[in-house]
Amino acid sequence: MNATDTKLQVMWNRLLAVVEEQGQALIRSAFSPIVRECGDISAGIFDLHGRMLSQAVTGTPGHINTMAEAVKTLRGRFQLQDMKPGDVYMTNDPWIASGHLNDFLLMMPVFVNGKVVGFTACTSHLVDLGGLGMGPEGADIYDEGLLIPPCKLVDAGRLNTLLIEIVKANSREPIANEGDIYALIACCETGAKRLAGMMEEFGIDNLDDLAEYIINTSHRGTVEAIAELPNGIWRNVLKVDGYEKEIDLHAALIIADDHITLDFDGTSGLSNKGINVPLNYATAYSVFALRCIIGPDIPNNAGSLAPFRVIAPKDCILNAQPPAPVAMRHTLGQMTPDLVYGCLAQVLPDKIPAEGASCMYDLPLRHVPEAVSRGDKQFALELVFSGGTGARPCLDGLSATAFPSGVWGSQVEITEAVAPVLITRRELKTDSGGAGRMRGGLGQHIEMRSSKDEDFMVFLSVERIQNPALGRNGANDGAPGRIRIGHKGPDLPGKGEVRVKAGETLIFETPGGGGFGNPQERSHEEVQRDLKDGLISHVAARNIYGAEP
Repeated sequence: MNATDTKLQVMWNRLLAVVEEQGQALIRSAFSPIVRECGDISAGIFDLHGRMLSQAVTGTPGHINTMAEAVKTLRGRFQLQDMKPGDVYMTNDPWIASGHLNDFLLMMPVFVNGKVVGFTACTSHLVDLGGLGMGPEGADIYDEGLLIPPCKLVDAGRLNTLLIEIVKANSREPIANEGDIYALIACCETGAKRLAGMMEEFGIDNLDDLAEYIINTSHRGTVEAIAELPNGIWRNVLKVDGYEKEIDLHAALIIADDHITLDFDGTSGLSNKGINVPLNYATAYSVFALRCIIGPDIPNNAGSLAPFRVIAPKDCILNAQPPAPVAMRHTLGQMTPDLVYGCLAQVLPDKIPAEGASCMYDLPLRHVPEAVSRGDKQFALELVFSGGTGARPCLDGLSATAFPSGVWGSQVEITEAVAPVLITRRELKTDSGGAGRMRGGLGQHIEMRSSKDEDFMVFLSVERIQNPALGRNGANDGAPGRIRIGHKGPDLPGKGEVRVKAGETLIFETPGGGGFGNPQERSHEEVQRDLKDGLISHVAARNIYGAEP
């Protein structure tokens, strides 16, 4: 490596530090628990053309990879010559930003010596944007809340207070929304300040050479990784629960010498409910899944993303067009990695994990409708819980771990502090991980009730109730999810509104991940360890693993 490349590499590493500080500024200043406790964000630095150069490690693929394309779109909507220091642009358009209205995307131009040199951007989840709220019941996008087209949130340092008031007036959590928007602005400003400072320190007045180095190096490495794979077409179909009926997700993975195309042709059509997925979000998660296997050590940026292309017929459920309802787009969008891995397992059978819970058990809670007329305190809260990941070829799956979203689980103490609910039980569910040579990760058993003499609403949109995570290479499937009111109550469907009455207990169990390999090949020591830790029962140890009593 020559001196020029060494300097560029040092600056690249510095950019990675800049975006991490940028992301932490958002988390530490956010009001909503789903942001500050769960890390439901993204943050990144972009060049003058809107190409992503670096992203914060903290964040979800759904936010990060949609942001990578969204900044290009916003960059094309607003002219450079019209931008001023202190400007901040914003939208929550699902087909530009991150797939549903609750995610706000901000972009800020960075000025050095009076000229725009690049952009900072970030995304985070706002807990409530009005309408029917975070649930799958909307019939179209207009039911789901306030849509803000690309606009200027801050004009030369002057906040658009009317826009803030409109957002607050359309929310059940106006203070949290206002605080989260300020946190997003702080995130952009932190990134812009640190980027300009870095450029001054290294004595550069533009990012052109650094951008080309980052993008070309990352692209070259990714293409080399693709070239190691055999050319061909591999297909998979994943059956998921859906809402009104089961849904088939189809994928064809087309590997060429220097690029990969993923085609969702054949996938079921739109739902009448808000589980439809804009293609930007389906692309974000499916490409993330590929990147986890193909060149995983290469940083995620415009260069490493470029060799991957995702296509789908319009108005299949993974390419919903406006004005389709999309509030719970993550329900199916986060299933796409398992769909993609079903293809890739045919190419790399010894590298691909079994299916996992995948779809996070996202539980939006809210006051009952009559609380408004009674004058009771209103609240809107979104909880996040995870199931088990699929077993890997050489390692067990991870229990209660969010893959592919990567969000952190909601904390019991924080939940009880901000909403009138009490979590009375939370533990791993024994035997929920699929048996195999490598065991699938375990799901959770959680019990919750109102902490007051009041009912509350839950808006369910989860998967793996009817179609559990499949094991791979002769292993057992993971346990399905399960939701009910009280221990003797009937099982509830995975989607719809549920009223939990005062004194009742909501019980929900997140799914386990599938196992990998023949369970009879699991070592005696590992079976005994699982038994000792309560991860499997004596019955499973004897009947499935053949362990001696």
